[in-house]
Amino acid sequence: MILEENVSEYQPKLIKKMMLTFYWILALFVTGTEVRGINLPGCVHVKPQVWYRAISDEEFVLQCALPDKDATNIYNNSVLKQHEVKWFWSQKDKGHLKAVKESSNITLQGDALWFKPVRDNASGIYTCVIREKIPCLKIVLEVQTKAEAKCSGYGTNTLYFLAGNGNSIACPGTKCYSHINKGAVRWYKDGRQVEHRENRKSLKLMGNEIYLKTTYVQDAGIYVCDYTLFDNTTQWTMRTAVTVEVIGKPLELECRVQFGFERGSLMRVTWKRDNKENINEKLNEEISDCPRCLKGHVLRHVAKLEEVTERDLRSNFICFAQNSVGNATAVIQLRKKQRVFFLYILCSAISILFALLLCTAFIYQHWIEIVLMYRSYLAHNETTGDGKEFDAFVSYAKTNSSESDSAFISEEKFALEILPDILENKYGYKLCILERDVLPGGAYTDEVVTAIRQSRRTIIILSPAYVNGPNIFELQAAVNCALEDKKIKLVLIKFQAFQEPETLPPVVKKALRILPVITWKPSISAAPNKKFWKYIHYHMPVNTTKVLGNCNLKGFFQRLFSLVHR
Repeated sequence: MILEENVSEYQPKLIKKMMLTFYWILALFVTGTEVRGINLPGCVHVKPQVWYRAISDEEFVLQCALPDKDATNIYNNSVLKQHEVKWFWSQKDKGHLKAVKESSNITLQGDALWFKPVRDNASGIYTCVIREKIPCLKIVLEVQTKAEAKCSGYGTNTLYFLAGNGNSIACPGTKCYSHINKGAVRWYKDGRQVEHRENRKSLKLMGNEIYLKTTYVQDAGIYVCDYTLFDNTTQWTMRTAVTVEVIGKPLELECRVQFGFERGSLMRVTWKRDNKENINEKLNEEISDCPRCLKGHVLRHVAKLEEVTERDLRSNFICFAQNSVGNATAVIQLRKKQRVFFLYILCSAISILFALLLCTAFIYQHWIEIVLMYRSYLAHNETTGDGKEFDAFVSYAKTNSSESDSAFISEEKFALEILPDILENKYGYKLCILERDVLPGGAYTDEVVTAIRQSRRTIIILSPAYVNGPNIFELQAAVNCALEDKKIKLVLIKFQAFQEPETLPPVVKKALRILPVITWKPSISAAPNKKFWKYIHYHMPVNTTKVLGNCNLKGFFQRLFSLVHR
């Protein structure tokens, strides 16, 4: 009897100890503490099928789904899914499985495992099991710092947009692994792939970014971007997330109603949205009353929208006023403000192009004047220290009076009077005219060659009498001297039309073909301010000490300004 009593007294204590042990084992499994006894028979010989890379301290998500390149969803937040999925983790170099539990930065949502954020120690092999669907799926996750991933200009993963404005969402992961070839970026919003849709033409996928021509409140959410990269023989999926928050623009709708002077009248003003049956939304309203205004009783009724949404743009807001006489309504429709940024850019581009064309035309038209002004005020003096006595030697044909009757001005008059009057008296150049400046007595050829070598320019006055007469020797001598002395240059003036004779030396023919020629027109070239003299001045030496005017930068811009306003 004593033994039976002891046995019966011991049995409840034994059962109690067994139950505590069972609960302890179950608690270890649920909380994710490493249990060497965890064994998944279907995963013994299964190799990893998916490889992901993530950036440390950023948001990341893993879905328990078999690899599918055409998948349009990367997670499902359904609560039913969450009860079907079991997650386990192990390090690469260790085979011990550990049940994944929720923590401050790991959340189980639907068929996905969310890291908010993912830490460096989260790297490893994740195994998920879905009853009767996926017996075993192994996913490799490698978490790297921005430095390890060679990220540059990574940016932020949280964006704040203002509703109604245009914005863009860039994939931060594309700033990493610049040394590795990447695939195209695929975008997902709230788990579903982002694609072009006919009902949302304001959203475009361009390159690696999402462009929102108009941002709506519904555009807020979590955007995930994926792209593939190959490291040796492994195909990795680089995944990063961007959180977008949209701040709506507040708007006030004002309705001002004027009632007559009535005593005891029932006056009522209210706002409605879409005057349809069973639709009478209460808006955030404020009323201000002016019972003794000059024009009667005035009620000011304001409806406030905290943020304008796409629904508001499709709605009619109706102000309803009523008194004893009757009622009246006024309708307000909200319209999206047209963006004029592109128009500004277009107008600016056209204006700049037009200004460039005007500037080009002005420079083309006044090129000679601009160069002459620059030389007058800013250019270096060409005549300093060159050892030459004259600025130009003048070569022309000596004609008698009968040969010059057909011309308005004879060559001799042009060479001996007009040319020196402009070049010497106006521009301050020193000319060498053989009959005037060289004493007779020497050989003609020697005098010509010496005069040319002592001059910086040789002005040749071309005419039929010149090319067919003995003075052609002076042109030939000038060409030969210019080939020997690079400081000597030729200035050809076509005084009269002529035809080249076959007897011209080859060097003279070549000079007539390649050297610039200034044409004298008797009817329009005689005046000192004509283009003819500006071209002559352009080809003459730069001699700033002989130019009239203020030789400074201020004087140059003053003359340039006067040229523009001419």
